[in-house]
Amino acid sequence: MSKDVTYSGYLDLEKILSAQHPASAAHDEMLFIIVHQASELWLKLCLHELNTARDAIIADTVRPAFKMLARVAKAQNQLIQSWDVLSTMTPHDYSQLRPHLGTSSGFQSAQYRLMEFMLGGRNPDMVTIHEATPDVATALRTEMNRPSLYDEAIRLLSRRGFDIPDAILQRDVATPWTASAEVETAWATIYRDPQEHWNLYELAEKLVDLEYHFQRWRFGHLKTVERIIGFKRGTGGTSGVGYLESVLKNGFFPELLSVRTAI
Repeated sequence: MSKDVTYSGYLDLEKILSAQHPASAAHDEMLFIIVHQASELWLKLCLHELNTARDAIIADTVRPAFKMLARVAKAQNQLIQSWDVLSTMTPHDYSQLRPHLGTSSGFQSAQYRLMEFMLGGRNPDMVTIHEATPDVATALRTEMNRPSLYDEAIRLLSRRGFDIPDAILQRDVATPWTASAEVETAWATIYRDPQEHWNLYELAEKLVDLEYHFQRWRFGHLKTVERIIGFKRGTGGTSGVGYLESVLKNGFFPELLSVRTAI
């Protein structure tokens, strides 16, 4: 490594710290910008880890994936805690900058949507809203048409000898996952004898962690929006709190929750 490398240069701090461009004179706009920029950086790390973890599952080398998935859960905690910082903004504070946001909205975060797609929450309409940015739309469409993290986990169960129907293994991966009694049975076998199936048991719990933290992030978003703008419409055109309440019902790994009742 060159001796000329500095802390600031290595991290490209000049570029990062000059990337905040408030559009108003509102004091709290700096908070608003930094929280969202930091969230996008954490999402970038989550995608980096999830992509490699999925490759490890495909290769049936799941142990390295555990560390990556655990790291994503820790990064999700940072995303969750960001709502605590943003919620220090009062309705009056937000009203000073909202007119300057135009139609921009966190709803338009391509990285958030890509992470949702990777976990299996797939909706073609979420690609459509990004068509004005072809590279983003292509990335989302590519992800939507490849097996999700959960699809690959279920294919791994099949390779390990569990009875997974061909209809599930060959399903259209661009569509949302539908709960399966056969998949629940496979997970139930694993949960009843974790010592016999330790790697798969640990993989299951890492996936549960991801969904748990994702739903906590969604709930934090809901309560922060409710606290700051009440039941006004969102800047991106959504119904605001109503929309955020509806997505709380959208899970990723249904059998990993239902199996807890079955065993």
